[in-house]
Amino acid sequence: MDSENLNKTKRVVSESLEGKLGESYQVLDKGFVRVVDYMGNDQAIVQAARVSYGKGTKTVNQDRGLIHYLMRHGHTTPFEMCEIKFHVKMPIFVARQWIRHRTANVNEYSARYSIVEEEFYIPEIDKICYQSTTNSQGRGDELEQQLAQEFRDFLTKSDKSTYDEYTRFIEKGLAREIARIAMPLNTYTEMYWKVDLHNLFHFLKLRSHQRAQYEIRKYAEIMEEIVSSWVPMAYEAFLEYEKHAKTLSRSAIEYVRDNLKEELSSERERYGIGAREFTEVTEMLTGAEKE
Repeated sequence: MDSENLNKTKRVVSESLEGKLGESYQVLDKGFVRVVDYMGNDQAIVQAARVSYGKGTKTVNQDRGLIHYLMRHGHTTPFEMCEIKFHVKMPIFVARQWIRHRTANVNEYSARYSIVEEEFYIPEIDKICYQSTTNSQGRGDELEQQLAQEFRDFLTKSDKSTYDEYTRFIEKGLAREIARIAMPLNTYTEMYWKVDLHNLFHFLKLRSHQRAQYEIRKYAEIMEEIVSSWVPMAYEAFLEYEKHAKTLSRSAIEYVRDNLKEELSSERERYGIGAREFTEVTEMLTGAEKE
């Protein structure tokens, strides 16, 4: 069988993502993100939502409108029909944050079976900061350059010393599963991470946020670019109703209603709001929504 026939498939594909398969995107100093495989595209979301109607909608605008409706109303199951598998290389402390997202399939490089590579994350000078005075789990202002360089030098020296001792004990026959416990949190590790689109959006919303730790945020930003080319209509809906949207409490909505000084604008086209969504917004802000 020739290679042309081998590459034929009956499954739906994302042409823009096909060209990115296997391509590595550098993150931090030695890390990367790589797309290994994927399943589905925007049409798969539409098909799943309209499973009772065969192919479903007939135009791009109808598909876009349906995807926006699903995202706006929290109908998440159709987005779970799309999956993507990444190969990611990151420092261990980033992996520990990453693994908190327990809605994915994960297989990490095992230092019980393999020798740890001599690769360590050393942050840039401008990323070495004081403890924030307003956020107990975040960075504040940059350190003075001399102090920041002292920390970089300390990391480099400490990493080299630790790795030398690690390899010395390995050579003397110490079990790899014991020797690995000496490795610091800035050691690089790798993993395969497979996740559906709904849970990937949740990951991106949290980890691409400006308050997320810088290092994991850089991974999320690259992945977000990949997703935008894979499922452009779903990504557009994600930006509109998740990433850049805000949730109001019941009390906050009542406050807005009570303090609305002017009538609501009827110029919905000016804001790019569809007729159905505009009705929902006005009903919410006037207290006229139906139970």
